[in-house]
Amino acid sequence: MKVLLFGGRGYMGGQLRQIFPDAVAPSVDIADAAAVAQVLDAEKPDIVINAAGKTGVPNVDWCEDHKAETLHSNILGPLVLLEACRQRNIYWVHLSSGCVYTGDNEGRGFAEDDEPNFSGSYYSRTKAVCERAIREFPVLILRLRMPFDSSTHPRNLLTKLSKFERVLDVQNSITFLPDFLTTAEKLIQKRQTGVYNVVNDGAISPYRIMELYREIVDPAHRFARLDLDALPGVVRAGRSNCVLSIEKLKGEGITLQPIEKAVRSALSAFKKAASGSAKAETMNKNCMQC
Repeated sequence: MKVLLFGGRGYMGGQLRQIFPDAVAPSVDIADAAAVAQVLDAEKPDIVINAAGKTGVPNVDWCEDHKAETLHSNILGPLVLLEACRQRNIYWVHLSSGCVYTGDNEGRGFAEDDEPNFSGSYYSRTKAVCERAIREFPVLILRLRMPFDSSTHPRNLLTKLSKFERVLDVQNSITFLPDFLTTAEKLIQKRQTGVYNVVNDGAISPYRIMELYREIVDPAHRFARLDLDALPGVVRAGRSNCVLSIEKLKGEGITLQPIEKAVRSALSAFKKAASGSAKAETMNKNCMQC
C-alpha cells in the first residue's frame, strides 16, 4: 500500500509517519493543480493524505493578516486534491478541525452533521467552508481539536499552555495524538469516508490541564485563570471553545480513552522529555564554552 502524504514535514505529518513510515512526502504546493497531478501520476499512490494547511504561527491570529495564504492552503489546496484524486479514483484523507463550533450543544456535544456555529476567526471560517465543499464527495475527513502528545514540540498543546501566564477555564474537547493515530489507521484500513470527530472521551479545560501540569511536571509552575469575557483583550481573533460528540466513532466500535487519563499519561512522559531536552541544552552550552 503506497501512501502519499502532503504536509509530511509538519507537526501532523510527522505524527502520521509513525503509522505510515514509508509514506512519500512531496514538497508540493497542494493548490498547484499541475504539480499535484504530476506527483500523483509519478507516484501512483493507493492513498493520499492531506496534512497540509495554515494554522498560523504562533497562533490563528496570524491568519487574520495573511488571509490570502490561509485561503490558498485551507480551501484552494484541498479542492485541487479533491479533483485530482477524484479523476484518478484515489482514496484520500483530509485532516480538518473541530474549531468550527462554540459551546457544548446543550450538553450533547456537536455531532459531525451539526452546522458550524463559530465564525470568530478567519482560520475557522476557512475550515468550515472547505468541509462544506468536500464532504459531498467520498473523502475521509478527520476532525481534531487542540492536539497534544508527550513531546516538547511547539505545536503540542501542552507546550503552548505551559508558556501562558493565564489560561481559560472553559471545557473543551482535545485530541491525544497517539489515540488519533490508532483511530485514523483503523478508519483508513476500512476505507471509511465521511466526517469523524476524533477527540478523546469527555472534556477538559486548559486550566485543569495546567493544574495537572503543576501536579505532575512542575510543582513551582505558576499560572492564573483567564475568564472568557477577558479573552478579547488578550487575542485578536476569536477562539473556538467547544465540546464534540464521538458517538459516530463509538458506532464504529472505536472509543478514545478518557481525556483526563490521556492528559495524565502525556504529562508523565512530557516531564521526561522536557528533562531530557534541558540536559541536552546544558551539555551543548557547556561544550560551546570549552
